[in-house]
Amino acid sequence: MASDVASPRILNASTRLCAVLGSPVRHSASPAMHNAALDELGLNWRYVGCEVNPERLREAIEGARHLGFVGLNLTVPHKQLAMSWMDELDESAREWGAVNTVVFGRREDSGDWIPVGQGDANGGPVLARGYNTDADAIIRALNEDLGIEPRSARVLLLGAGGAGRAAALRLAAEGVSVLYLVNRTVARAEELASEIEERYPAVEIHVGYPDGDVELVLNATSLGLKTGDVSPFDGNLYSLGQADGVYDMIYRPSSTPLLDQARAAGCKTANGLGMLLYQGAAALELWSGRRAPVAVMRAALHREIYGLEGPR
Repeated sequence: MASDVASPRILNASTRLCAVLGSPVRHSASPAMHNAALDELGLNWRYVGCEVNPERLREAIEGARHLGFVGLNLTVPHKQLAMSWMDELDESAREWGAVNTVVFGRREDSGDWIPVGQGDANGGPVLARGYNTDADAIIRALNEDLGIEPRSARVLLLGAGGAGRAAALRLAAEGVSVLYLVNRTVARAEELASEIEERYPAVEIHVGYPDGDVELVLNATSLGLKTGDVSPFDGNLYSLGQADGVYDMIYRPSSTPLLDQARAAGCKTANGLGMLLYQGAAALELWSGRRAPVAVMRAALHREIYGLEGPR
């Protein structure tokens, strides 16, 4: 039985690669999580992190395709940018408007899709198929980490970029009652609000801070990722004391200025580790066709972020 502790595996000419592409990417815990899972599954694959400037993203995806990579994860700021560079988009990517998982594969003559990590289809070019595994992961993480059921909830969402767009659309589909959108570029929030109004007319949508209590404040910006970052939340415009829970998609550092503010205000808090876990497990299953060893992946994440086996 394989250990849940990731051990170095000897690379050889048969080793397949997968990677996370981002800018920045050095904060990513995905390699620790995925390499522990690959050892557990006995797959001769390795997962690496690659710093990729947005201007070179298309070239990086093409390079991975031609080098025989099994698949990719995409993190900030690439999730929307990659949409137009996929050969195919899964329904999840079309529905939530962002790609965070790329699966390389081929179409058989029958039309069946065969990921390269699950076998070789006869002939045909290798295609890049884009998926979104973030959206479902955030709903699961909110429920497990904060005990918040988004249905009928009032939510303040910070950020309308790739991660924010997917979260907003998924929350609307889940049936939140009211969604408040705050973004540095107001026009981008207004554009997203108009789309939600059209697609989910039952959801009350506003651009700007609430004027009353909310069940959830959700940060989908990258503010807090770098040392010295300010909070994405403006305490002069709204009080966190009016929120039940605060979820920050950032997981490294494990506590951000926003989470510090939230704890001081008495809110329930959680960082983005749960979301990372569940989107990563879903990506691994798409690449391999195998059930992801979630417990092994969770333990690897906690070792990487907290230096111990379980949560604090």
